[in-house]
Amino acid sequence: MSQVIKLEDIKKSYFMGRQELQVLKGISLSINRNEYIALMGPSGSGKSTLMNILGCLDSPSSGKYILNGNDVSMMADNELAEIRNKEIGFVFQQFNLLPRLTALENVALPLVYAGISKKQRTEMAMEVIRKVDLLDRSHHKPNELSGGQCQRVAIARALVNNPSIILADEPTGNLDTRTSYEIMNIFSKIHEDGNTVVLVTHEEDISNYAHRVIRLRDGLVETDKTKQSVLAG
Repeated sequence: MSQVIKLEDIKKSYFMGRQELQVLKGISLSINRNEYIALMGPSGSGKSTLMNILGCLDSPSSGKYILNGNDVSMMADNELAEIRNKEIGFVFQQFNLLPRLTALENVALPLVYAGISKKQRTEMAMEVIRKVDLLDRSHHKPNELSGGQCQRVAIARALVNNPSIILADEPTGNLDTRTSYEIMNIFSKIHEDGNTVVLVTHEEDISNYAHRVIRLRDGLVETDKTKQSVLAG
């Protein structure tokens, strides 16, 4: 299986005045193409910091991060932005949709930055909107959509660039239980289509959808289990 992510001894510190706060204390792990991973851990375990590094929103203080063959550990901000647009699809708890744009326009937005023609953008956006079963709402604005529908739009937007990896940060955090399960079924379908999915969650029932669960504690990997060994305890 080909590796999409390789982390070697990733450390991340922040400075509060002169005091160093070590958040990640040496994380090493590999993620293969088409894996479905849940990243878990209590508050302060470092999972959000790790997610930001995986998503090229932040750089490690030290260590090596190889994403799809590119060493992104020490890239400049503009290079990171380019990698982000090409390689990573983000899904956030807050949806992060632009209120004045329709669902279709929100989904097509990453393609504007990629310099793709309007006709092609529309075709590509409609294709992923169909994947998340939202064709009948494609011309509605976010305030005309339910929370679950907004999250479907956000998922479609994450998919539209055909990224190497989908990163989802607490994607069901703002949804009721039934809608949460509907959204998680969409993620399962995305994974079945061959996508690599990394999901940050603190909810055990949501993590059960993943095939591998990585738990962080105090800035280190506490456990890393695939589904078979999770079931075996």
